[in-house]
Amino acid sequence: MDRVIEKYIELTERIDTIKCVGHVVKVQGLLIESHGPQAIVGEICRIELEKEHTVIQAEVVGLRGDIVQLMSYDDTAGIECGSRVVASGERLSVPVSRNLLGRVLDSLGRPADGKGDIDSTLRYPAVADAPDPLKRKRITEWIATGVRAIDGLLSVGRGQRLGIFSGSGVGKSTLMGMIARNTNADVNVVALIGERGREVNDFIANDLGPEGLARSVLVVTPSNAPPLARLRGAYVATAVAEYFRDEGCNVMLLFDSITRFARAQREIGLASGEPPATRGYTPSVFDSMPRLLERCGTSDKGTITGFYTILVDGDDMDEPIADTVRGILDGHIVLSRHLAQQYHYPAIDVLQSVSRLSSVINGPVTKKAAGYIRRLMASYAESEDLINVGAYHAGTNPLIDEAIAKKKAIDDFLIQSIDDKGTIPETLKMMGIIAEMEIPAEELGAYESTNVPGHLPSMNTYSMTKQSVTEQSLTGKSI
Repeated sequence: MDRVIEKYIELTERIDTIKCVGHVVKVQGLLIESHGPQAIVGEICRIELEKEHTVIQAEVVGLRGDIVQLMSYDDTAGIECGSRVVASGERLSVPVSRNLLGRVLDSLGRPADGKGDIDSTLRYPAVADAPDPLKRKRITEWIATGVRAIDGLLSVGRGQRLGIFSGSGVGKSTLMGMIARNTNADVNVVALIGERGREVNDFIANDLGPEGLARSVLVVTPSNAPPLARLRGAYVATAVAEYFRDEGCNVMLLFDSITRFARAQREIGLASGEPPATRGYTPSVFDSMPRLLERCGTSDKGTITGFYTILVDGDDMDEPIADTVRGILDGHIVLSRHLAQQYHYPAIDVLQSVSRLSSVINGPVTKKAAGYIRRLMASYAESEDLINVGAYHAGTNPLIDEAIAKKKAIDDFLIQSIDDKGTIPETLKMMGIIAEMEIPAEELGAYESTNVPGHLPSMNTYSMTKQSVTEQSLTGKSI
């Protein structure tokens, strides 16, 4: 009973008894213009549809004198000139608690799975600043993904951010599902931004599974949602990850995809009058990406390890979004269509992929083994055409001879079924066998001494006292 009373007291404190009201004067494409109310950029407004007897939510995206420019989170059908626009006095925020585990949310942080409310009085702002760079902990500890190609040759540290670059239909979602099921992170936050509607249930049932869902939070915004909803879904997912990080957890943020996030920002920018720049992308696109991506990483309380998928147009790795994101993140994993056509899954092109922190978190022998295997793979790739046509003669180059001899062992190591969970010690032992090196016990022991996957630390007092921007009234308004 006390919890119910506390909930209504908190709601009462947030109510603004003075309503700032305006009215719609123009609707053109995605953009809604109203005369008033007095509001700030980012504030949520309610547009009342008298004929429909409904209300839709919109966000202030620009100001031009007395004209307020808004974009809707929902379909704009039913809006007419004269429709009342009421300012809420709040920015977008999401209710957070440990009750989020196993739940599916929409782009506004509302439950979308029919399992009831989150029942939390604590709210986190969707749009927030990145942690202070000087307060970030250095990344020195590994985190498991359960994928041998990544754990062995592209090792990832807790708090690292990597991009998964590929064209369509090469296995990005499947790879994300493997990581979500097999990682030793405490919590998974999965953002499906701009995905096909039919793929949501498929991802939950096939890629994530009951085990992965139990310690995951999904934020889903399908491709048919308005661009502002797709954009804010990305921020809501990041805010949820930040809550669990502030709880002291090691969070795995799986984001699919940055490309659709950028396209949503482009649609909003063009509708707001921004000039198109590189390949039609507006300047706000390139400004918003680092603001979003820098929120991921370490803090003085916990970590967020981020995997962001990038859908490259025509497998062009140098297109604007791919090139920009590659410069922001701490490494990139390239999925090859050529490998996928050979039924080599996961289709990770190891030679084209880089983890910038693998040399920091790996032991010396592990680094030597990984480097040796990569040299064998590079030597075979350079001479593959000669080998396939029979033009290469054994004994010409000892390194190529060894690469040919160990080609099958390396392929067996890299090819992995979706149900095959590769632990770090097993992965390192397999690498040691291929490289004919014995991985020292102290290096294997460093990977075995880990927290139990899905085990959340005790409640952190920081989150209990944090006040979001939206919990404070936006003062200084007039009717």
